[in-house]
Amino acid sequence: MGIGNFSDGLSRDAVAQTTERRYSVAEVSKRLGVSRHSLHARKP
Repeated sequence: MGIGNFSDGLSRDAVAQTTERRYSVAEVSKRLGVSRHSLHARKP
């Protein structure tokens, strides 16, 4: 299941932006228009 209405691929990309590219969760969530909580829930 993806973040909100996002596909699994986009969800994985959002997680990769925070874990591999070291963008902050706040920055990624703002750009994608999702809550920080949603991204934290998807982090490995």
